[in-house]
Amino acid sequence: MEEISAGFRKELVSKLLHLHFKDDKTKVSGDALQLMAELLKIFVVEAAIRSVRQAQAEDLAQVDVEQLEKVLPQLLLDF
Repeated sequence: MEEISAGFRKELVSKLLHLHFKDDKTKVSGDALQLMAELLKIFVVEAAIRSVRQAQAEDLAQVDVEQLEKVLPQLLLDF
C-alpha cells in the first residue's frame, strides 16, 4: 500500500499562528513552522481515525460531522 504524505504549507501555518499573536512583530523560525505543521497533520489524522472508529462503533458506513463532534472533546484533552 502506497502512502501519500500530505501536510500543511509553511505559509498557511505561519498565517494561522500570526492570527493569534498579540504582538505583530512576533517572528517564528522555519523549524518552529515545520514542527507546528507536523503537529497539525498528526492532529488531523488522529481526528479522522477516531471519527472512523466512532462510525464503526455505531455501525455506520459513512463518517459524518456527528462522529467528529463525539470524539473531539477527548481528542483535545489528549493533545
